[in-house]
Amino acid sequence: MYRRISYMQMKKKRARRRRMIKLGGALLMAVGIGGISLALAVNALAAPESPGMEGIAYTEGEQEGIGETISGNVAVPETPEVEETTRKEDGKPAVVIDPGHGGADEGCAGEGIQEKNVNLAIARLVQDKLGRMGYQVIMTREDDTYMPKEERVKIANEYGADIYVSIHQNTYEDSSVEGIETWYDGSDSTRDSKRLAWLIHQETLNRTGAVQRQIREDADFHVTGKTIMPACLIETGFLSNPGEREKLSASEYQEQIAEGIVRGIELYFHPKTMYLTFDDGPYVENTARVLDVLKARNIKATFFLVGENVERNPEMAKRIAAEGHTIGIHCYSHDYEAIYQSVDSYVQDFEKAYQVIKETTGVEAKLFRFPGGSVNAYNKKVCKEIAAEMTARGFIYYDWNASMEDAVKDPVPEQLIANAKESTLGREKVVLLAHDVVYATGMCLDDLLEQLPEYRMEVLTEDLEPVHFQMK
Repeated sequence: MYRRISYMQMKKKRARRRRMIKLGGALLMAVGIGGISLALAVNALAAPESPGMEGIAYTEGEQEGIGETISGNVAVPETPEVEETTRKEDGKPAVVIDPGHGGADEGCAGEGIQEKNVNLAIARLVQDKLGRMGYQVIMTREDDTYMPKEERVKIANEYGADIYVSIHQNTYEDSSVEGIETWYDGSDSTRDSKRLAWLIHQETLNRTGAVQRQIREDADFHVTGKTIMPACLIETGFLSNPGEREKLSASEYQEQIAEGIVRGIELYFHPKTMYLTFDDGPYVENTARVLDVLKARNIKATFFLVGENVERNPEMAKRIAAEGHTIGIHCYSHDYEAIYQSVDSYVQDFEKAYQVIKETTGVEAKLFRFPGGSVNAYNKKVCKEIAAEMTARGFIYYDWNASMEDAVKDPVPEQLIANAKESTLGREKVVLLAHDVVYATGMCLDDLLEQLPEYRMEVLTEDLEPVHFQMK
């Protein structure tokens, strides 16, 4: 069972610790004064602290709970009498869920629907779902209580939370404006806030079908800028829009929003896997562009090389190996008709490619990909025999289950991105086919990777179960 922890619970516990320290000090003083009778000592311990000290402590406590919110309102918090653990549990992701505003700070409103209440309703649903999935959930507030933004950040940082998600609603003078907008601090590259924002934004849109507004990297909020963990702020709709306001106040739509936020958080901690693969290279300009993108993102991929191109561009082949990418064999000549005449013709072409790649890069490749895939229009009669022969020789072939479909005349970058995203079909493991010799592929690769935050990128290895086309 998970432990739900709110800011006010932690604050109450800290206040109790301060009082115990003061009482302990009073006890030591009483014991050290020999001339004071036991009765006076008992009375001293039983009595409250001096009115002066009590007044100072109370004033400090009030000041901790008063401050400026995102909207600029000020209020005094109420302190719930709930005691929970404040110790972070090892091995469980700790997530701070921050329902924006609260108490006298209502946030925006429309026709009696107050932002603070919508935020809290959604946050409670997120809290419950994450808790049942085994996450540690820290709520900055669990009721209609005000808390200054500085304290929200302080509790997250002191707890050592792994991520921070703030939930808000939006408003605008034009009542037709609607949709979901998500913010993060793009000026801080040390945190993975961008990926967190993308995932929560993307998955909430997927669950709700809401209008897609921007993912903003210019967040100037205290809760996104002063947290030490990845943080984002999602505005799930506009209370100034009558239609969206009605949806936001409905429990069914709040449930959809919560599902999206939770799914985004789950993918942040447990991403799916994509194996980026590139065929037909190397080619000087375009392969270099692909490698530059991968290096900047610290991503390793798998390159199925063509022997002729390795001979033409040996330095680029060496760079692929030197930068830690997996090298596989595609073919030597890429002449489908010649390669697929028979098993012997295929093996002859393969062995030539193998030797060229080994001599150039030092890599004794074990992975390979059939030109055109294991099943294509040219090898229907011999595909099974070739596959059996190559497997017997200790080589492993990989097809693909998603593609940029970039091996076409005049490919358009935007379409290539759409092809790749659509063809993944939400699979947990994706082998994506691309061609590093295609100019448009290199030009859009960075944008594509930006739009796939739900995947971590890995290289193909001999230990993986290969993706194979079905041979009939």
